[in-house]
Amino acid sequence: MTQDIRRGTAEANGLTLAYEDMGDIDAPPVLLIMGFSAQLTLWPTEFCDLLVDAGYRVIRFDNRDIGLSTKMDGTRVSGSMLLRMALFEIGRPSAVPYTLTDMAADTRGLLDHLGIDSAHVVGASMGGMIAQVLAAQSPDRVRTLGIIFSSTNQPFLPPPAPLALKALLSSPGKNPTRDDVVKLIMRGQQAIGSPAYRVSAEVAAQRAGESYDRSYHPAGVVRQFGAVTGSGSLLRFTKKIDKPTVVIHGAKDPLIRPAAGKAVARAIKGATLHIIDGMGHDLPVELLPRITGLLVENFERA
Repeated sequence: MTQDIRRGTAEANGLTLAYEDMGDIDAPPVLLIMGFSAQLTLWPTEFCDLLVDAGYRVIRFDNRDIGLSTKMDGTRVSGSMLLRMALFEIGRPSAVPYTLTDMAADTRGLLDHLGIDSAHVVGASMGGMIAQVLAAQSPDRVRTLGIIFSSTNQPFLPPPAPLALKALLSSPGKNPTRDDVVKLIMRGQQAIGSPAYRVSAEVAAQRAGESYDRSYHPAGVVRQFGAVTGSGSLLRFTKKIDKPTVVIHGAKDPLIRPAAGKAVARAIKGATLHIIDGMGHDLPVELLPRITGLLVENFERA
C-alpha cells in the first residue's frame, strides 16, 4: 500500500533541501540518495513502500540544484568539458562550482535537521558516489551502505556507451515546449533503461511529464555533471569504508558499466556484490522486491 508521506524542507549546509519522509518515525531510518539529474521521485514509491513494509522509516530528498531544492544560480561550470572528461577518465579532479564532497555535507545536514544520529544509507548512481563520501567522512552517521549502479570514478574504468551519455546530456533546444522536454526525457530513459524490463510509451510519457511538471532546471543538471566529473577518483574515500555494504548493479547498464560496480565492491572490505541480469541504469518495478530484499538483508548485518 502507498504510505502517508510527510513532506518538508530542511536547512542543510546553507541550502534548503526538499524531502519526503515515510513510515514509523521511530523505526530504523533509511536515507535514499538519488543520482545525477534525478529528482527524489526517481525512487519509486513502490520501492519506498516495500522498505516501509519491512519495518523501516524511509527518507528521500532532492539533491541541490534539482527538484524543489536550492538551485545554485549564478554559478557556472567554466572551461572545457572535454578536458574535464579527459581528467575524469584518469581519476583527476578539475575546477567545478561544487563537488561530491559538498553534496555529502548537504546530506549530513539533512540528517541533522531530522534529528537522525545514523541511518542506513542507500545511494543510486551519483547518489552512490555521495554515499561513499559520506560513509568515509562520517562513519558514525552510517549504519549500513547500499550502492546501486554506481562507481568509484577511479582511472581507466570502461566509459559510458556514447549513445547513453549523449541522451542524458542532450538539450531540447532553445525555448523548448513541455512536449519537447518530455520527449527528451523519454529518449534518455529509453537509452539507459533495463532492456529486459521495458516500460510502455504511455508509462514513460506519464513519468516524464510528472518530472517536468514538478521541476525542470537544466542548468542544475550541468552543474551536477560537473560535480561528478570534477571530484576525481573516490578511492581515497571508498577504501576507508568499514560498514556492511551491498553493491547492486545491472548487467546491462550502458551508463555506469558493471565493472564500476565491481570496483566499488573490491574497494570495500566485506562488501557483497550482486550483478542483476537484464537490468540497466534504472529501477524496474519487476525487480523492486529483489533489490529491496538485498538491501534489507544488508541492513540486518548492522
